[in-house]
Amino acid sequence: MSSVPSIRPSRSEDVARISAIYAHHVRHGVASFELDPPGEAEMARRRQEILDSGLPYLVAELDGAVAGFACAGPYRARPAYCSTVESTVYVADWAARRGVGRMLLEALISACEAVGKRQLVAVIGDSANDASIGLHASVGFSHAGTLKDVGYKHGRWLDSVLMQLELGAGAKTPPAD
Repeated sequence: MSSVPSIRPSRSEDVARISAIYAHHVRHGVASFELDPPGEAEMARRRQEILDSGLPYLVAELDGAVAGFACAGPYRARPAYCSTVESTVYVADWAARRGVGRMLLEALISACEAVGKRQLVAVIGDSANDASIGLHASVGFSHAGTLKDVGYKHGRWLDSVLMQLELGAGAKTPPAD
């Protein structure tokens, strides 16, 4: 078995594993502010919505299994935000600290640049989420702000940390039509 993760576009047959990874983080973590994990049908719908909008939805495979996923979704719905996307990255517990998150995030950055996006925003649950903050910083994201005590989960108030990465030409030129 390989100990090096590989990244590829997600497929419909990955949805069960993607759902399981995300459900674990919803139930036990604070990276997501969802309180109840969505079912497979909802995760499949969310995935398809992202793909239909022309944005990337990737998975990492490690030792023959889906070890994590990453996608980019619209940052905000208003037209002026059309060149800005929000990143999502989740890694299975068994695959943590094996380079999966970094490879997913690097591939997501490249995929967002390839479709002409100019800004990538990370909205990180919990200002104590050092692993996610460190991961994003390690690939060039900068701290853009902290929203204090905006979520309540697992019996405590949580911050959202905003981080941002300029993609491609960034704000140097107008976006493509």
